[in-house]
Amino acid sequence: MKALFALLKDYWGILRRPSLYYSLGFLTLGGFIAGIIFWGGFNTALELSNTEKFCISCHEMRDNVFVELKDTIHYTNRSGVRASCPDCHVPHEWTHKIARKMQASKEVWGKIFDTIDTRDKFLTLRRELAEHEWARLKANDSRECRNCHNFEFMDFTRQSKRASAMHSTSLANGEATCIDCHKGIAHKLPDMSGVKGW
Repeated sequence: MKALFALLKDYWGILRRPSLYYSLGFLTLGGFIAGIIFWGGFNTALELSNTEKFCISCHEMRDNVFVELKDTIHYTNRSGVRASCPDCHVPHEWTHKIARKMQASKEVWGKIFDTIDTRDKFLTLRRELAEHEWARLKANDSRECRNCHNFEFMDFTRQSKRASAMHSTSLANGEATCIDCHKGIAHKLPDMSGVKGW
């Protein structure tokens, strides 16, 4: 036991004053290599948690909202271009992605404490969850939608008269954003009774 204590004391001395034992060049190179390993591991974990497979690994997502997504044009369509969970719920830009991942920690909290572990619990909280997501998209001007859908590239002449009128009006006044008109585009709407305009 004394030998272990002495060994730990020696290592602690090295950690407290490493420059006495190792050169500055060695410490700098070691720090650089450790930084690369940390950054690589961090980004790998970030990208692994940014996949549809990861999202639907929780039965709450797989058995509720993912099932609904399968019935929409965002899942199956004539062009074969498909939006996955992160495409709509996680920004592509790194800083916004990190901020969203930090917000998602509350969702992990819900998973840990079984907030929506049954279909009934999910349906009870569905409107609240949807409103949070709609508010997030409204606040960021539907950033995730615009990764694929951009007014600059829309050919209004190939849209229906109603869609063309709405898109050109929204483009002109800049007040509306995608989520204002396209709620329920990928998932079923919650009970909207009592909401103005529904």
